[in-house]
Amino acid sequence: MRVRKGDLVLVISCNESGKKGKVLKVYPKTSRVIIEGVRLIKRHSKPTQKIPKGGIIEKEGTIQASNVMVICGKCDTPTRIGVKILEDGKKARVCKNCGEMILSA
Repeated sequence: MRVRKGDLVLVISCNESGKKGKVLKVYPKTSRVIIEGVRLIKRHSKPTQKIPKGGIIEKEGTIQASNVMVICGKCDTPTRIGVKILEDGKKARVCKNCGEMILSA
């Protein structure tokens, strides 16, 4: 998966298309991500020590990783990601549009 925690992404398909957000969590086995403020779902919860009242809680749901594109920090456009091998042998993610390295927060 090319999407990492902390990346700024744009949703390109599904009913949430056009929304931007930060990746909160990545599930590589199922190829899904949780994005801040996207695909809000409602959960009914019993009273617990954390939530003494209980009730209806709104939280983010998962979205397929193929439905998002990483936004480049330099050119500020949604882009595909390439991999470049540096001199010291480490891999770096690069923007396919401008060639700039993409750093996750």
